[in-house]
Amino acid sequence: MTISGSALVTGASRGLGAHLCRRLAADGWAVAVNYRSDGAGAAKVVADIEGAGGRAAAFQADVTDEDEVARLVAEVELALGPVQVVVANATGPQPEVKAEETTWQDHLDQLTFFVKSPTLLLRATLPHMRRLGGGRFIHIGSDMVERALPGFSAYNAAKGAQLVLARTWARELGADNVTVNVVAPGWIPVERHGALTEADTAGYVAEVPLRRIGTPQEIADVVAFVASDASRFVTGERITVNGGFTTD
Repeated sequence: MTISGSALVTGASRGLGAHLCRRLAADGWAVAVNYRSDGAGAAKVVADIEGAGGRAAAFQADVTDEDEVARLVAEVELALGPVQVVVANATGPQPEVKAEETTWQDHLDQLTFFVKSPTLLLRATLPHMRRLGGGRFIHIGSDMVERALPGFSAYNAAKGAQLVLARTWARELGADNVTVNVVAPGWIPVERHGALTEADTAGYVAEVPLRRIGTPQEIADVVAFVASDASRFVTGERITVNGGFTTD
């Protein structure tokens, strides 16, 4: 797929999203750095990209709000060109809640980020992708669907729904040359995890066949592949990036 539009990364002012922006920019994409509240963080990501010779701009929007998503996509097109790649990375709090204490609102909170927000983003960007002759919609998933970690039933259920949503869209949108895939990280420490020692990660690493923790850059490399022309015949797939902690 020839780069003729822009790449929009949601929840990109820090953490994994910031790494995704820098990597896509390095491949030549004009990157829309979306943020909800951390304007300073988003500005730093933009400055990093521009300092490396790339093109980017920051855009504030709550991507769980329909009107704000419509505004966001219109602003990105005006500043950077029509959206050709969407990376749905934004997420909210992921509290640990016992099964018997989980409420319907807990489920809705997770579905809002992993089903509602992607739906709003697709509705707003699909016309751009069709006009450009194709596009990429990339969900950031999780290996928690397989791990089924107790205490996270709402999060796990929403991530499962996200996966099936992506597979269904892939079958429906293939005729438009729009691919839809999920890149599913394992545990990838970022800023929100704080300072971690080897002792903090030892239990997890012991179950990883590659015997180490993953890095944000390794997730970004896979996202860059899925966004590129090299993945032109890959759709409806989940690529799990966790060193073999789980296997598909």
